[in-house]
Amino acid sequence: MGSQGRQSRARQLRRRHAVAGQGGELALLAKIRTRAARANTSGLRLGIGDDCAVLRIHAGEELAVTTDLSIAGVHFRLDWHTPEEIGHRTLIRGLSDLAAMGARPVAAFLSLGLPRDLVQSPNRREPPWVERFLDGFFALAEAYGVPLAGGDLAESATPVADIVLTGAVRRGRSLLRSGARPGDRLYVSGDLGGGVAGLTRVAQLAAAARLSRTAESEPLCTRGKLEPLLQRYLYPKPRVSLGLWLARHSVATAAIDLSDGLSTDLAHLCEESGVAAEVDAAALPIHPDADLEQALHGGDDYELLFTASPSARVPLRVAGVPITCIGRILRRSRNRPLVTLIRAGSALPLAPGGWQHFS
Repeated sequence: MGSQGRQSRARQLRRRHAVAGQGGELALLAKIRTRAARANTSGLRLGIGDDCAVLRIHAGEELAVTTDLSIAGVHFRLDWHTPEEIGHRTLIRGLSDLAAMGARPVAAFLSLGLPRDLVQSPNRREPPWVERFLDGFFALAEAYGVPLAGGDLAESATPVADIVLTGAVRRGRSLLRSGARPGDRLYVSGDLGGGVAGLTRVAQLAAAARLSRTAESEPLCTRGKLEPLLQRYLYPKPRVSLGLWLARHSVATAAIDLSDGLSTDLAHLCEESGVAAEVDAAALPIHPDADLEQALHGGDDYELLFTASPSARVPLRVAGVPITCIGRILRRSRNRPLVTLIRAGSALPLAPGGWQHFS
């Protein structure tokens, strides 16, 4: 390369570093690091700033690790969801997984791939999209005492958020999908169907906004005070306290979180445990705005589904969350469906009808 080419390359590098210092990757990283430092970092020996984070867990505990990928157009839509909602929903997916394992949240790792226009503010009066995303993310992280310990940033044509969460659970006390046994009772927390019913409502409001050609700076469906149904879908709560209670009292024989729908997630639990299940449709706690089909197959509920011995004392509420017995675990047999739905005195096979990628 000639001297002119080297000088041109040097100018490009200087411009790149100048942009980074003003509002690029380094500036964004500095803002994230400042916000992360405000959280409770008791679970961290070393956080953001080095090549690796160093986590601290108690003696006699094991580390649980989960990861979830959120992609624009698949898990969220920029024209439907505000940045705060997307930040909240990015984190809850991992928190719900930890709850299903009976794990205490320790630390989060967040990697973002974003287009440049979501990092830079359109004007000085409005914060950029990414800062509002972090508002939603850190609000939920603070509520559950989860420090941000690291992650990665990259420019990407498609917005992507990848979350890795670590949790601690007493050695040998993890709630697994593989522990259900014939004769166990089947329980669910909260109510079912509210997540997908809320998603349907969001889609309706977004369609109405398009038809009326309403020009808005953010999704119309989430502006102002949220309807309870929208609150249920857009800001779901992870059942961390319930998961910790189940593990601490050794009540559950198996557990899974309901992110993909009861029919699909129950099938996962049965497969891992080598059992079958029977669900009583009349016993299902259905959200007031949902129907039976949504309760059976709708995702985004983030409730816990667990099994327990018939002799176990399962309370009607744990940490203020209702607990309902919805069926029982059966022995697997060649002539029996994996999951059976008892409805109006009839026994019907219940095939997985929830969310599945590539299906």
